[in-house]
Amino acid sequence: MTRMPSSLPAPGTGPDSPAGTQAEPLFEVRDLHVSVQGTEILRGVDLVVPEGELHALMGPNGSGKSTLAKTLLASPGYEVTRGQVLYKGEDVTGWPTEARAKAGMFLAFQYPEEVPGVPLVQFLRQALSARKGVELSVLELRLTVMEWMRKLDMDPSFGDRYLNDGFSGGEKKRNEVLQMAVLEPELAILDETDSGLDIDALRVVANGVREVRSARPGLGVLVITHYQRILDYLAPDRVHLLVNGRIVDSGGPDLARRLEKEGYEAWR
Repeated sequence: MTRMPSSLPAPGTGPDSPAGTQAEPLFEVRDLHVSVQGTEILRGVDLVVPEGELHALMGPNGSGKSTLAKTLLASPGYEVTRGQVLYKGEDVTGWPTEARAKAGMFLAFQYPEEVPGVPLVQFLRQALSARKGVELSVLELRLTVMEWMRKLDMDPSFGDRYLNDGFSGGEKKRNEVLQMAVLEPELAILDETDSGLDIDALRVVANGVREVRSARPGLGVLVITHYQRILDYLAPDRVHLLVNGRIVDSGGPDLARRLEKEGYEAWR
């Protein structure tokens, strides 16, 4: 039976918790094994992202980075064969995508889909209404959307255009950050949001992520990337290295700089 989100706080996190009790981490992966079409891709991933921290996950092509991202939001075809995904202390491994999204988990796609026929503002209204459990009007949402579009250097007319339809690569990535801002998640997973961006678009997207974190200081962020360049703007609290389906090293921002200089060979 699929378990749905609980409205109760995780043990040890409520206002009446005993003094000194350590709160559950916002997000945790324990010994996660994942197969795709019978082939094991993740081979025992362990990862913790506390509330309010930004962590980076780096690794070479084929290491399992995007598999992890899609598994965390329960994308079809990604089978968890062992291990757990915990969110705010609760096991969400069996939850469907919709339940995870309503609970506050968000995934920015590496390749955002185009959805003809669905205006961007209408999409955001429906998604946010589902997230909050109340019906919001387009008017209520439009001012917020327009303000975030200004911060992300997006043409305001895009609010009435179909979702990602005809958008450039950079505009699609900015739109992902716009969704993260408006939908107010508690955990955001950014799957190679920097891929395909020139230096100016990268700066805009990274500044947008920083703006969202400033507005929501409790937001936990996992940035999945090949390159250090976006991390120069985002200043991660921790960097994790994924190779052959396992996290083989973790450290501070210096680990990303070392990878930029030396490559991944030392960890293969």
